[in-house]
Amino acid sequence: MQADRLSLKFSALADPTRRAILARLATGETSVMKLAEPFNMSLPAVSKHLKVLEGAGLVTRSREAQWRPCRIDAVALKEVDDWLEKYRRFWEVRLDRLEEYLDRLQSKDKPKTAKRQISKKRTPAKK
Repeated sequence: MQADRLSLKFSALADPTRRAILARLATGETSVMKLAEPFNMSLPAVSKHLKVLEGAGLVTRSREAQWRPCRIDAVALKEVDDWLEKYRRFWEVRLDRLEEYLDRLQSKDKPKTAKRQISKKRTPAKK
């Protein structure tokens, strides 16, 4: 059974080296040689990582004379972002409710004398 596209993307993103390659490609297209520079691995090893990223649709490679530039496919990352968005909203709602709950707890814990002092300052003096 062939994995679905989103699963392929998440599988490719699971590796820290591939995420670092994508981070570099986010700054612009470059060659495999340039991509390999910061890693302590051979060119064939970097090429294997690129093949996984290509298979997931996250990276494209082309040929321009002797240069084979690699570039990130932003549209492919949008699919991952769209999937994550519903969970982002889920957690934002949860965190907003937690914040409201903590605010209520803090307001109950404030000493009553502090509330009285505040209310005295706000009340205009009688003449």
